[in-house]
Amino acid sequence: MNGWQLIAVGLVMLLGLLGVLIPGIPGPLIVWAGVLWWATAGRSSLAWQILIGATLVLLLGQALKWLLPARDLRAASTPYRTLFTAGAAGIVGFFVIPVIGCPLGGVGGLYLLERDRLGSHGDAWAATRRVMRAIGLSVLVEQFA
Repeated sequence: MNGWQLIAVGLVMLLGLLGVLIPGIPGPLIVWAGVLWWATAGRSSLAWQILIGATLVLLLGQALKWLLPARDLRAASTPYRTLFTAGAAGIVGFFVIPVIGCPLGGVGGLYLLERDRLGSHGDAWAATRRVMRAIGLSVLVEQFA
């Protein structure tokens, strides 16, 4: 593998790391594709072992990304309809106020829906924090896997 290919592989991996933070971009899969490119170009046994390890980490991370937050969301007892509606509010917020409107619309919509469902500010705020923790855990698992 020449120097330019190595730089390109590094840029693909960097794009994958940044992709974890941007919704809709499959960051871990892009990093894995960079490792695959590097391993197939290198053709050494160490490269293939690293590819196998990266594949296992990718699969484990994908499983944990869905299992851990689902457990926390069940514990928070927030209905899935509320989560989907809050997600839609985040999408609308993104177009109303670009960039910062997505988290504002999502969290604000979630709080308002929980306030309507639970009735009090304290309960709604606690439920909103539990859901945000569960979603944050999903992002952290994806970032570190």
